[in-house]
Order: sequence, then structure tokens, then C-alpha cells
Amino acid sequence: MFINFFFNLKSRGIPISMHEWITLHKALMLNLNDCSLTSFYHVARSILVKNEIFFDRYDLAFLDTFEGIETSDDILEQIIASLKKVKELNLSEEEKMQLDQLDLDEVLKNFEERLNEQWKEGFSEHIGGNRFIGTGGRSPYGAWGYNPAGVRIGQGVSRHKRAIQVAEKRTFRNYSNNVTLDTRQMRVAMSHLRSLLPVRGTDNLDIEATIEKTCENAGEIEFVWHDKEKKSAKVVLFMDVGGSMTPYAQLVERLFSAASCQLTRFKHFYFHNCIYQDIWLNMERNESTSTMDYLRNEDYDYKAIIVGDAEMAPSELTWVNGAVDYWYHNDIPGMVWMQRIRDKFKDVIWLNPLPSRVWNQTTSIRMVRQVFPMFELTLEGLDESVKFLMTGKCALYAKN
Repeated sequence: MFINFFFNLKSRGIPISMHEWITLHKALMLNLNDCSLTSFYHVARSILVKNEIFFDRYDLAFLDTFEGIETSDDILEQIIASLKKVKELNLSEEEKMQLDQLDLDEVLKNFEERLNEQWKEGFSEHIGGNRFIGTGGRSPYGAWGYNPAGVRIGQGVSRHKRAIQVAEKRTFRNYSNNVTLDTRQMRVAMSHLRSLLPVRGTDNLDIEATIEKTCENAGEIEFVWHDKEKKSAKVVLFMDVGGSMTPYAQLVERLFSAASCQLTRFKHFYFHNCIYQDIWLNMERNESTSTMDYLRNEDYDYKAIIVGDAEMAPSELTWVNGAVDYWYHNDIPGMVWMQRIRDKFKDVIWLNPLPSRVWNQTTSIRMVRQVFPMFELTLEGLDESVKFLMTGKCALYAKN
């Protein structure tokens, strides 16, 4: 059964390492799921699933594996009632070594068999045995006994709830790779920026502290620096408003909300279709600042994120006075300003609310993509774009 669960998860594209799979088995041996299928649902998800975009796939794999095997509350209550508390069994090391250590899959498979047998006989007390669900014995199932691989039952609160119903609800089905994001999902992806290397006074690596922290993290490297200061992600957000972006106004607003909540050093500006010699300080575009002055005075180490559909007439990018607003005159073509922004910031990306399948159908989008790495404004796209800002590379952009 558990092998099927593993392959069901893998077949749905959920990345699971053997280290995580072994960790799950250790959690089961310690009865961290408290003999509850519902608790197992949550324990397994917390150990095996590292990104919310896989929650819905996890639910589908869980349903496929465990649907129809849930134990009723009545059966469990009778089991608990039959477990008479006795003195805890203490065996010597020699006696412990004489006990066969079963594989966890075999233990759980046999558990269902024992459960059915005891159900037929009415769950009479079993004390000191080595087969049935009982107390003070060598059986893999029960309480106050000992077995090198078993399932503890009755030593704590234990209730089979409705894990299958939880999975069937598929609460996380909107955590998909190609759906519009809500504010919370954006915050999850934007929070990756907080993993940037810390701002620090010196470049001296504390080797011993780094080794200690890495060991505490079970092998996941964490660098420790002398005189380390608080982490500080610096982000500037340019947002296209009006015109063809009006249908995405709420989406852009959510991105702004997520970024402002997650980032300690955050600036934002607005533009319409293309950035020219002015960038706007509000969505009404009635207060602006000089783009040249901003670029001249801004720190180069800001992560720049531009949000827009990039749908416009090519002339808006290539012509002097090509701006769509008839009262606005640009002495320098938009593509020049775009390139200046690209040259100013080491790390800059473009987020597009339009699906990537239509990007090549629009000339202006193709032109913008020649200047900026472009990502979809979806959960996967935002997550990958943040990784790109941090590392300069990602699988998703390589495909595009």
C-alpha cells in the first residue's frame, strides 16, 4: 500500500526524495500520526510536499491510494476500550534482539488482518501477547509493550477521522500551475525573496557555526557569517495600469499587497503600456518622477519586477512620440528606456498575466522578451521568476 502511495505521488510529478520517504516511515514508527488516517494525511503532506502548488496533486494521490479503507470510529472505540492499562514491558537488549523486525509495509498489512480477526471476536482483552492488538506484550500493535517495528495504539488520544473526505474536498485545487493567483499564494512565492543572502559587514564565513547549523537542518546548508545583519530583500515593482491591463487590475493589486507585506525594502511605480521618461507614483498617474533621475540615483542591487501584458503597437516601443497617450510626448523610444532599466539592474524580470501560449502571436510581446526574461503571472510562474531573480536561472525560463 505504501509503495503504491509513493508511486502515485511520483507519477503526479511531486518531487520526493528517499530521505523524505524514510522520514515519513520514522514518523509512522513513532506514531506521530496517532493511528489516525486524518493525522497521517497531514503528517505525510508536511513531510513529503515542499510547495503548495503540489497540494492538489497530493490529494489526488491520497484518494487513489487510500479511498475505501477508512476504519470507523465504532471499531476504534472498541479497540481502545479493550486495551487494559498494564505495567509497561521492559525487555533486555538481548530479548529485544530476539524479536523479528518486520518491514513497515508488512506491519500495516498485517494490522488490517488482526483488526478483522479481533472484530469478529468482539475485541476481548489481550495482555502480554505477540500477535493481536493488546497491552504489555511483544505484538507490533497496542500499548505499553515492545516491538522494534510497530503501531502504538491506546497510549494517547487516537481518533480515526475523515481523511478521505478531507482529500475529496480538494481545498487546494486552485493551487495549480496555470491559475490566477490570490494574495496568499503570491505571498508564498514572494517570500522566496527573503532567502537572499544577508547584508553583512564582512565576508568572513564562520565555518564551525555553518557546520553546526547545517547539521541542525539535516544537511541543508545554512551559511553563518561574522557580523551578520538582518536579511534584506530590495525590490522595485513597475506596474502597467489602464487600457488592456484593466481586466488584471485586481491581480496586480494582489501582487502589490503581497510584495509590500513580504519585503522590507520595497518601492513601486506605475506606467502605461511602456516606460518612458516618467514613471508614475500612483495609479491615477497624476504624480510622476523622472525615470532618468530615478535610474541615476537608485541602488543597482534592487531586484526589478515589471508587470504588464506587453500588448501594444510596435510603434510605442520604437518611435519617438510613439506613446499611446496623445498628450504625452516621448523624445526617446520606449525600447531605449526598457534597455536602460535592463542595464541598470542586475536582476530584472517581466511578469505577464497573459498565458505564455499566446506570447509569440503578438509582435510587441516578442520585442519585450528580447530585453527581459518573461514569466507568467501564475503561481508556478511567479515562483520560478523569484528563483530566477535569486540565481539567474530556472527550468521554466529555459523552456520558454
